[in-house]
Amino acid sequence: MNSKSDTLIEIDDLHFSFAAHKVLNGINMRVPRGKVVGILGVSGAGKSTLMRLIGGQLRPERGGVRVDGTVIHELDTRGLYAMRRRMGMMFQAGGLFSDMSVFDNIAFPMRELTDLPEELIYDLVLMKLHSVGLRGTTHLMPNELSGGMARRVALARAIALDPMLTMYDEPFAGLDPISLNVIAQLIRRLNDALGVTSIVVTYDVSESLKIVDYAYLIHNGQVVAEGTPQEMEASTDPTVYQFIHSRPDGPVAFHLDSAPYSEDLGLAA
Repeated sequence: MNSKSDTLIEIDDLHFSFAAHKVLNGINMRVPRGKVVGILGVSGAGKSTLMRLIGGQLRPERGGVRVDGTVIHELDTRGLYAMRRRMGMMFQAGGLFSDMSVFDNIAFPMRELTDLPEELIYDLVLMKLHSVGLRGTTHLMPNELSGGMARRVALARAIALDPMLTMYDEPFAGLDPISLNVIAQLIRRLNDALGVTSIVVTYDVSESLKIVDYAYLIHNGQVVAEGTPQEMEASTDPTVYQFIHSRPDGPVAFHLDSAPYSEDLGLAA
């Protein structure tokens, strides 16, 4: 995991806050080339924020993110856009353009970021849709798709330009068991077929551990555990055990820190 030649992403002592709220507090990670890496944690743990830092949408307070040997937050606008062209993103809510057909959604990055002729774009769009099993949906609009189908179209758009890195933000949220399994297996199969690197950000433990090569667990702005799926499942660390096995009691509290309930209600102590 620490060989630089085999590492696509290096994150060192990364700190980030929204105003007074500390989100990331010294994150260290390595993402190897050609692998699927899971970033796990409860809602609000900072997983999506971490992806935005990798993509250069946010700048760290301290520390750094290096992608393919380049420090992201040191890039100028032109350099950042060039780097982003090498990244694919599947958004948490799909992010399809509602006024564009499925075909045009997939073709959009090709038309915007390349000089490819329409004839070749047509072939590439069909190829990407075929890879997710939806070649027959080119004429449909996003509101005519089921939730699972929309996620698969979003996945096809994320890999439209054969990126070196594809990031998936909660790709399993809100899916039925069949669609969830299909999406998970597609992520694994496409990663291996295209030879890319994938980051899966999720709180879905059972499905993510089936497809990732390595996983990090974030809690309180820090990496509290990391390892292979087998190592994570076998861990006896209280935080890891609670998260992996969905236990209600443990170090991860259900309620956020706040004033005593009686105080908020204006009642005497």
